[in-house]
Amino acid sequence: MPEPGTSRIAFAGTPQFAAIILAELLAAGVRPVLVLTQPDRPAGRGRTPAASAVKQLASAHSLAIAQPAALRTTAGREALTSCRPHLLIVAAYGLILPRAVLAAPTHGCVNVHASLLPRWRGAAPIERAIMAGDADTGVALMKMDSGLDTGPVFADARCPIAADDTGAGLESKLARLGASLLLSWLPALLDGTAVAHSQDPSLATYAAKLTRADAAIDWRGDATAIAAQVRALAGRVSAEGSVGGERVQLLEAAMYTGPAGEGPAGEIIGAGPDGIVVRCGRGALSIQVLRVTSRGKGRALSARAACNGYPDMFAVGQAFTTEQVTRGAD
Repeated sequence: MPEPGTSRIAFAGTPQFAAIILAELLAAGVRPVLVLTQPDRPAGRGRTPAASAVKQLASAHSLAIAQPAALRTTAGREALTSCRPHLLIVAAYGLILPRAVLAAPTHGCVNVHASLLPRWRGAAPIERAIMAGDADTGVALMKMDSGLDTGPVFADARCPIAADDTGAGLESKLARLGASLLLSWLPALLDGTAVAHSQDPSLATYAAKLTRADAAIDWRGDATAIAAQVRALAGRVSAEGSVGGERVQLLEAAMYTGPAGEGPAGEIIGAGPDGIVVRCGRGALSIQVLRVTSRGKGRALSARAACNGYPDMFAVGQAFTTEQVTRGAD
């Protein structure tokens, strides 16, 4: 059977998580014969079509690229089937692989998934793990089947979740961990000797795709959970509330170690250069960096800058609410 350096390996992925894994493969001398990634999507305020992180990297290395909108048709699968891959490596691709695709590579399709399966099957395992307060997470190397992350697992690797880990920061850690795990198993995957073990479905949890609803902060909750929500969503959809009729995104926040006192959840009980302190249902949250998104371009502001620029909005006694959170993305 082919060795990693001479085999026909295809790669499917879209966001930065997948791009990091592809970069590690290239650094190890593994050059895919084809890269599948999702079509360019509108991005930014101008909604200009933008290439995915994987496409940008693949283009820089002059790799063959295909961007089918779906893989259900013969035409959509043509680029993959015509290159006759021995193995398809998948990492956060974002498209369903039909049975015809799963059967196309000689040794099937292997997925690098950012959780310790069967926990957090689905689209947003990194953010869901942080939001749930999990002490650790990891990556799983899984043989793909027709289910949603239900295939048998070849191996996994554990990673602790640090108290200051954000979704983006943990994503980078897990991508590198996943690349290392993949490379160590690649010879066995290519010669057919790798053995996978079935998941226990009774332990499965589902990591639903992030939506605007996940951004809404319920100030009646525990400050620890709200801090985890802010960390998980920073750079994604960003946790949000509104104060003084203005929509505000929380970019950095932490538990407040002082007393929260008695009063309504959402009330600002402190405002200064060290943080804007908001009472929660249990404890209080100290906001260090935020963005007022309903005025201008909404640049990121430190607590000091926010208090100086919006002294009435972030004054003690003002209260955060969530009624504007579902109005749509900026």
